[in-house]
Amino acid sequence: MSIAANGEGRRVAAPDALALVATPTGAIGVDSDGQIDALTHAQIAKTIGQQMILICHARASLRRLKINPLAPAAGVLDVLELYAFVRPARFVLPTERALAQALDLPPPQSVEDRAITLLRAVDALLAELVAMSDPEAGFARRTALAMMRSGWLWGASVLTALGMPERMEGPRAGYDIWNRIPEIEERAPIPPPGTEPVPPDQARDRLAQLVGQDAESRPAQSDFAAISAQAFAPRDDISKPHVVLAEAGTGIGKTLGYVAPASLWAEINKGPVWLSTYTKNLQRQIDRELERLYPDPADKARHTVVRKGRENYLCLLNFEEAVSRSAGSAGDAGPGLGLIARWAMASRDGDMIGGDLPAWIGPNVPAGLTDRRGECLHSACPHVRKCFIEKAVRKSRRARLVVANHALVMIQAAIEYGLSGDLPAEPKAGDGEDGQGLSGDQVTRVVFDEGHQLFDAADGAFSAHLTGLEAFDLRRWIRGAEGDRRTRGRGLRERIGDLMADESDCARHLDNALSAAAALPGAGWVERLAGSPRGPVETLLHLIRQQVLARAPKAETGHDLEAPLSPPVPGLLEAARSAVQSLGQLGAALTALSAGLRARLADEAADLDSQTRLRIEGACRSLDRRGRMTVPAWIEMLRALDKGADPDFVDWIGISRQDGREVDVGLHRHWLDPTVPFAKAVMAPAHGVLVTSATLRDRAPSEPDDWRSAEVRTGGQHLIVPPRRAGFASPFDYPAHTKVLIVTDVRRDNADEVGAAYRELFRASGGGALGLFTAIRRLKLVHNRILAPLEADGLTLFAQHVDPIDTGTLVDMFRAETDSCLLGTDAVRDGVDVPGRSLRLIVFDRVPWPTPTLLHKARREAFGGPAYDDMIVRLKLKQAFGRLLRKADDRGVFVMLDAMLPSRLLSAFPPGVEVARVGLTEALDRTRNFLITQQA
Repeated sequence: MSIAANGEGRRVAAPDALALVATPTGAIGVDSDGQIDALTHAQIAKTIGQQMILICHARASLRRLKINPLAPAAGVLDVLELYAFVRPARFVLPTERALAQALDLPPPQSVEDRAITLLRAVDALLAELVAMSDPEAGFARRTALAMMRSGWLWGASVLTALGMPERMEGPRAGYDIWNRIPEIEERAPIPPPGTEPVPPDQARDRLAQLVGQDAESRPAQSDFAAISAQAFAPRDDISKPHVVLAEAGTGIGKTLGYVAPASLWAEINKGPVWLSTYTKNLQRQIDRELERLYPDPADKARHTVVRKGRENYLCLLNFEEAVSRSAGSAGDAGPGLGLIARWAMASRDGDMIGGDLPAWIGPNVPAGLTDRRGECLHSACPHVRKCFIEKAVRKSRRARLVVANHALVMIQAAIEYGLSGDLPAEPKAGDGEDGQGLSGDQVTRVVFDEGHQLFDAADGAFSAHLTGLEAFDLRRWIRGAEGDRRTRGRGLRERIGDLMADESDCARHLDNALSAAAALPGAGWVERLAGSPRGPVETLLHLIRQQVLARAPKAETGHDLEAPLSPPVPGLLEAARSAVQSLGQLGAALTALSAGLRARLADEAADLDSQTRLRIEGACRSLDRRGRMTVPAWIEMLRALDKGADPDFVDWIGISRQDGREVDVGLHRHWLDPTVPFAKAVMAPAHGVLVTSATLRDRAPSEPDDWRSAEVRTGGQHLIVPPRRAGFASPFDYPAHTKVLIVTDVRRDNADEVGAAYRELFRASGGGALGLFTAIRRLKLVHNRILAPLEADGLTLFAQHVDPIDTGTLVDMFRAETDSCLLGTDAVRDGVDVPGRSLRLIVFDRVPWPTPTLLHKARREAFGGPAYDDMIVRLKLKQAFGRLLRKADDRGVFVMLDAMLPSRLLSAFPPGVEVARVGLTEALDRTRNFLITQQA
């Protein structure tokens, strides 16, 4: 294979490699001369030791080819790596068919065509490199050379296509994106937004513009937009926001329905509206839908932004230090860092998790490139003016629409509320560090899509955890890495020591904080908890571990363990009192240090430059976050051991395990009703809130129009003024287009029977099948049993927690391959939009009863006993069933493999839908016959 080059006539030879595509019995191989061979697994193992192989998505393909990724002597060329280098930040699914479509190649019709497509893709991509012009080609050359020095197998071909750099540079050349990314442009502060309302008729008109003249008529969608506009009315009284609960059934088109009034309000009042989701899948879908509002990419980039927690974004300082550690070494992280460098220069926003960084790059990239442990230097960082997080924060203040997630919105609001002293629990750490979010953003209007998940999102955001890992992270944040040179881990002295000037009091408070932090767990704490703890907090955790092991019910290997707090084992109360004393000293030192720095802001107001002022403000906010929220929350949890349980909270102790080993131990506190802090911290301070979902109401048999459950799950019951309610039924004809089958003769606890049922049902539908599981272990057991027979029938099987691909990409692949099958858990059940024949069968392995934890036990008692369990299950079934029909002409079958599904739960399905309890054989016949119409 060769390709013509540029005007100089340079020709670039692709590497001499055997293109391989896995089959049920081995692989189809095509060499550079076009010779096609069918290879067994034994022949593949022999071949790879003798020549280079070319595949698509190395991790997944090697697993299917039964090849150890470390075994090939000649090496593995992943065409996706070449694609990521040539077309950085440009999405493509990790399949041969998707590559062909992206590169305008003939679509493959057979396995042989798929192998040939790999060879053609290499030619096409190298041709693009040949045609690349400066200045992009110049930096690409340096990056490719650095990657080749580190052992990148594509290096020689890429450099032949691009040409060698004119001069050789140091080992970091080609990676130094921190010198090339544009800086943030400072702009004047934004004035407060206006308060003009959005008239319902204008919301309807805007919606009509968004859907276009040729769209089918949807009166309910127009009504939904008009009702949603009520959330954008001006507030008449403080703490009395306009809250609208709007249930919009599948097919209403609720996304554009609320984008219409939201975008109008943002334009009229020159302020942002935050659109919040629970899942990243829906976050991506909303971002795509906004192209209707802003078809020009430049306009969309100016007026919209996707916001996530800071742990999603590439940290330039972490990247620079990773480059410094690996530069010049062969066979290390160099190639992966080169792909990240290429991506970062082209990325929309630097989002590494679910953004425009392809998930299949992940295994090649070193860990720790995002800020996950609160180590950010903020304004003290040399790259702060180029920081992706800072850019996202500033952009969100000027954007019209901010697409965020429930966790970020809640945590930021909780920090604001908690620092005022009005919220008696610490929000979960991580997303809201040092004012990076809602603080000062003038957010007055929020839309919560996937509103049925607000209860669970609030449960996570407003919980507190005194565990070994959390305490160790706090010690590391204060004292630094303490001799561990492998990580950055700068402590307080390194981050803010220069801000103290000649303030002797601040220096003393810093010394006190460093000394008090020694009471927290240090490196190696996990191993020491078994018998030789150091310090008061490790001693406390040692006794907590002892109590959990003694009293926790027997659990499956690898599962977490939990036990009640009371009665404590001997010595635990004394250890808790000692820990309270040490934590009190730490909290006092951090608070005093913050006060000292704030005093400098006041005393030197006329002399401090803006950068120093910003650094001090950020440091004080971070110190307050820990000294006034984190540590006091831990102390309050420990005091509960002495004074008894607080009725507003559920406390317990537990051991977290992963792959059979203990990874964390500690004390946990959750609100009994997490919508209480959500209503106080998020809803009450807002001016307008829209909460929407296809499944807000439970529809219990005794209460078919149950808005009470919707208010319980969303916090509406805690508002001074009750929320407005609106319900819009789905326009789909569910009785004609869906069926529900409950299989009565498959033993749900027999993995062979369950696997056989999945296999035959997937065959009966001819693919387009989604298998849902309530446990990862059972998913893997079924996957192992059905993979080979399905692939022998030509049905591709994807599986969450098995395939080394993120859930969003798996769903995209499932959607693109019409006759494929997918196995997944909750993340696949919620927020997934797969219209048409790509999803025509859903199989649920068993009734999704809540896990019987201590937290669930307390809430079950508080919220209605068995009726609470039934509500949770019905909502899960409604969500799963709602995946079936996404368009009016879709058809689908919902199968439950659990004969024990109670009749009282069947109201989860739309009225009129046929529900039949049948044997497996009849279920297969009904599935096959019902789907024939769609297939025709």
